[in-house]
Amino acid sequence: MDTSDAPRPWRRPMRPRRRDEPHRAATPLELFFDLSFVVAVTQAAGGLHDALVAGRIGHAVVSYLMVFFGIWWAWMNVTWFASAYDTDDDLYRLSTLVQVAGALILAAGVPQAFEGADYALATLGYVVMRLATVGNWLRAAAGDPAHRRTALRFAAGVTAVQLGWLLRLLVPPGLGAVSFLVLALADLLVPVLAERRAMTSWHPRHIAERYGLFALIVLGEVVLAITVAVQTGISSGDEWLWPLAGAGTAIVFALWWLYFDRPVRVPASLNGALTWGYGHYAVFAGLGAVGAGLGVAVERQQHPAEVDPLVAGYAVAVPVAVVLLVLWGLRMLSVRQRARPAAVPLATVAVLLTPLTPVPVYLVAVVLVGLAAALRWPAASRRPLP
Repeated sequence: MDTSDAPRPWRRPMRPRRRDEPHRAATPLELFFDLSFVVAVTQAAGGLHDALVAGRIGHAVVSYLMVFFGIWWAWMNVTWFASAYDTDDDLYRLSTLVQVAGALILAAGVPQAFEGADYALATLGYVVMRLATVGNWLRAAAGDPAHRRTALRFAAGVTAVQLGWLLRLLVPPGLGAVSFLVLALADLLVPVLAERRAMTSWHPRHIAERYGLFALIVLGEVVLAITVAVQTGISSGDEWLWPLAGAGTAIVFALWWLYFDRPVRVPASLNGALTWGYGHYAVFAGLGAVGAGLGVAVERQQHPAEVDPLVAGYAVAVPVAVVLLVLWGLRMLSVRQRARPAAVPLATVAVLLTPLTPVPVYLVAVVLVGLAAALRWPAASRRPLP
């Protein structure tokens, strides 16, 4: 971002940023863009919680995965584009604000998607965000001759898939899941096909920072669930909600620790970068679902006759297990970490067994804290004494 005192131009040629640009960090515009997704993530987690408490397990999981895909994919595409082409001129700022508006529309449509499988409003918000990127890709095609074909492939691919999303609204409800899978795969293939000849100049450290910031946003949903548990305990006088909130706090602390414990390196190759970037869908969706699962555990504590204990246990255990395994795989890919390779799979198995016990949330907290300590111990043991 330009830090000089000169007035910011309303438009400047969209040149590629340098991959080795020093001191590259998230801009206030990017942070504001992230902020708009807080609402969408909260709505998605809230919908998952309500559906799980109602016993609609299949509907809850499918709806959550579909809604979260729209949230994550729109955020991811803007993030990688900005890493390569952020000009910070007025035109780029306005296009980003359009995408913020699209994120808010998507968030407003999340309750309808969960309650009645009505994806019209959520789809509209998603398409608004995605089509705004088309104009940016056309600007990149004009300003970056070396990547003109890449940018034009992106513009054409994104436009075609968005038409498909709009046409999907006319598909009979029985084909909704199938049509979603087809279009989601088409969306995922656009970067694969567009960047195969010439990769855009995204900044590895900038991307790693941006993903870390989004992880914090999703972890904030878990913190919100813990806060609600405390508030519920105060208002109801149920003393057992306090230790449950404490266990939830330990879980979110451990998840934060496991994600940020070591520096993240985004693979330089196209296949490696795509695997790393796409794999974070499971990480982010899993983190968001942990918050919903803790909310279900609170409901179980408050109304034991209305919530199945296995549902309450697995609502926390399954997303935690997904986060552990996927994060472990991505860390092995990016950092080549080999210390204690069996620790994460063993911890994952232990987490998945906790719902068979009377206190699953507490045991998940114990396993995660133990795992964080086990992965940290080899590095600490090799550190020279002062």
